[in-house]
Amino acid sequence: MAAHPLTGPNRLSLAVVAQRTGLHPDLVRRLVALSLLDARRDEQARLWFDPEAVTVLARIQRLRAGLGLNYAAVGVVLDLLDRIAVLEATLRARSETSWISTG
Repeated sequence: MAAHPLTGPNRLSLAVVAQRTGLHPDLVRRLVALSLLDARRDEQARLWFDPEAVTVLARIQRLRAGLGLNYAAVGVVLDLLDRIAVLEATLRARSETSWISTG
């Protein structure tokens, strides 16, 4: 696994993700199967994750524990939160553009 000394590894193994999140590897695999978490498979069918997977899993855990949502509902909420973030970014970009053109 190649890594730049300042940025760390560019991918994480299933074991590392499970250890960092405190989740059982089988649950992490299940979340991948449910498309709640992105992963890539190598030639030996091992799962590899982007470093952001730890943050995504923390978000999933907060939604599940804090709101008592099942995994299907967590998927819907995550999708809606992502859409809201895109809309907010678009709105910010438009308001910055109009401020620049009128200022």
